[in-house]
Amino acid sequence: MKKKLVSVILSVTMAASLLAGCGADNGSSNGDSNGNSTDNVESTPQTEAAEAEAPTDGAAEGATISVAAIETAYGSEMWQEVADAFTAETGIAVELTTDKNLEDVIGPSMQGGEYPDVIHLATGREAGLTEQFIKGNMIADITDVLSMTIPGETAIVSDKIAGGFTETSLTNPYNDGKTYLAPMFYSPCGLFYNAGLLEEKGWEVPTTWDEMWELGDKAKEEGIYLFTYPTTGYFDAFFYALMYSVGGTEFFEKATHYEEGIWETPEAQTYFDIITKLASYTNPITPAQANDQDFTQNQQLVLDNKAIFMPNGTWIVGEMAEAPRADGFKWGMTALPAVKDGGDGYSYTWFEQAWIPSGAEHQEEAKQFIAFLYSDVACEIFAKHGAIQPVLGIADKLEGDNVMFYSIYDNGAKAAMGNFAAFEAIPGVEVRTVFLDPVNSLVSGDMTEEQWIESVISASDQMRENLK
Repeated sequence: MKKKLVSVILSVTMAASLLAGCGADNGSSNGDSNGNSTDNVESTPQTEAAEAEAPTDGAAEGATISVAAIETAYGSEMWQEVADAFTAETGIAVELTTDKNLEDVIGPSMQGGEYPDVIHLATGREAGLTEQFIKGNMIADITDVLSMTIPGETAIVSDKIAGGFTETSLTNPYNDGKTYLAPMFYSPCGLFYNAGLLEEKGWEVPTTWDEMWELGDKAKEEGIYLFTYPTTGYFDAFFYALMYSVGGTEFFEKATHYEEGIWETPEAQTYFDIITKLASYTNPITPAQANDQDFTQNQQLVLDNKAIFMPNGTWIVGEMAEAPRADGFKWGMTALPAVKDGGDGYSYTWFEQAWIPSGAEHQEEAKQFIAFLYSDVACEIFAKHGAIQPVLGIADKLEGDNVMFYSIYDNGAKAAMGNFAAFEAIPGVEVRTVFLDPVNSLVSGDMTEEQWIESVISASDQMRENLK
């Protein structure tokens, strides 16, 4: 098993080293929750060994666990605060490592067979480390965490987590009824825009794609593009919501499980047509800046009124807090438009994940830490830094722009959740490279819609044959 783990980590680390500035995914995001950062300053791994107090049942008194967390726009301070609070409650010390390029930091030690006990690193990042662990069956089963009593409380974990978050392929990647990844900071995703610009021009927020194209034509007359995107990784949430819009849950489930013929249906054609047409309304500078170093320049296009809409998550407000902006700028957010009048608009709920490597040394203590992440204490610390846990009643405690963002589902939008099903490793075939990255080529004109469809069908056939 260790040889398998080490070999996979070697390949992941080598891949990560080739991805300069790999700091969402997808997105998204943070930086965004995919870990994209607004600068290239590395943070220093932090350690904390607080004095042990009364240990929680099942925890080893005096034990020390290692926790590795991606540093995003939420910062690293919140992790230290949560680690300190956990130690005070349980007596379990925490050795904490945070970094914007976490894969590069923890990769060398994992090559030697030493794994963090808890890793907070979402799927959808370019290095794909979490996906590699999923494909290699190297993530511990944490189903029992759901029935654990949260340290310092009487509630069990499943009583705190909002419905649906532990019932998707993002947490249960093998469709075996077990949970392997804990749902973390969630963000309603959608199209973000300058509400002040639309008010100034007297333009309405489109509720259908036909209205979207009409707005694009009006804006073009005034030298404003309809659309941009930070990186293609941000299309994960966008595409999932669009799948629901064109064909509902049935189409989404079939498409994300690579059902034979699904990409040759009328719903799929509508999906491809919308994306291709949107590419023609996209600011042409976007692909050149759609990378982990320059993505904020694409986001700046919206703040400068050079593009109206961009797909993003709620972290965008903090990420661009210090950026210059047009006079009268104020954030707006809308769900993806409906395909036709009277249809449903969807907003994808993107969330991050925390997990335990199967090679971790202190798995029982690690489970206690994950359970603590849903405590009132931890949730308040995270929320103070803008990171919102998917727990019941959290929206009632929010203020400012977050009230608007997290009430999107109260204003008519439907929630989209889920992910592409996991498949065995296929050389040169990844979800991102097949479904998301080609958007750059559609915008630049280097790929036609027909070529993209052919590549999706071909890759989907391989994915179906290699489903886990």
